[in-house]
Amino acid sequence: MRFLASIGRATISTFALIGQITVFAVVGLYHCVRPPFYPRLIVQQMIEIGYYSLPVVGLTAIFTGAVLALQSFNGFSFAGEATIANVVVWGITRELGPVLAGLMVAGRVGAAMAAEIGTMRVTEQIDALTTLSTNPFKYLIAPRLIAGIAMLPLLVILADIIGVLGGFIVSIYDFGFNPTTYLKSTWDGLDATGFISGLVKAAVFGFLVALMGTYHGYHSKGGAQGVGQATTNAVVSASILLLLFNFIITALFFAT
Repeated sequence: MRFLASIGRATISTFALIGQITVFAVVGLYHCVRPPFYPRLIVQQMIEIGYYSLPVVGLTAIFTGAVLALQSFNGFSFAGEATIANVVVWGITRELGPVLAGLMVAGRVGAAMAAEIGTMRVTEQIDALTTLSTNPFKYLIAPRLIAGIAMLPLLVILADIIGVLGGFIVSIYDFGFNPTTYLKSTWDGLDATGFISGLVKAAVFGFLVALMGTYHGYHSKGGAQGVGQATTNAVVSASILLLLFNFIITALFFAT
């Protein structure tokens, strides 16, 4: 009976956590579309999420594209330039670009959000905002959600371009492919459905990263140790949800 009771407690706790996150997300989205807004904070978060994440996303993308081209050439040695170009552009735009960009942003931005808001929570700065008649969701949560949804698609577009460039460099200088033929094959292999699915994934991933970062930071407690735990939970939960929703969105777009 104790074993069954432990299973029941774990199940109830899981559903309670899902409910809390859902309510937090709904309230956050509500404040994203309801005035008043804080444009300065939104722009600041856009710069933090988008501009400052560009170096790590760009480096990840260019090496991913290069490795993808190298592995494709080794695995499909019988194939021509068109096949390698198609594999690179499909892999980058449909899966690797959005997923890797989302994971990099989750590790960099999600952790920073949780640490910043968690520190404000344990030092009672969030309570001070409420005392000053400033809604914490308006001031802290909504700008980060808006910035995450807006900036991740832009980062993914840049990651797609840089990733394809990485595959192009390897294909031209290592394999001796014709640049014009390779670029034409890349353009011909780029399909609208795959590209749009990548952008949809990016918007969802941006929302999830910002949601997990703000949720765990907002509910952190226990001083410095609690802030550290919130930071870890934000990155881990965002990464897991990112991979889960990647599967769901892929199934919705490409299921036969």
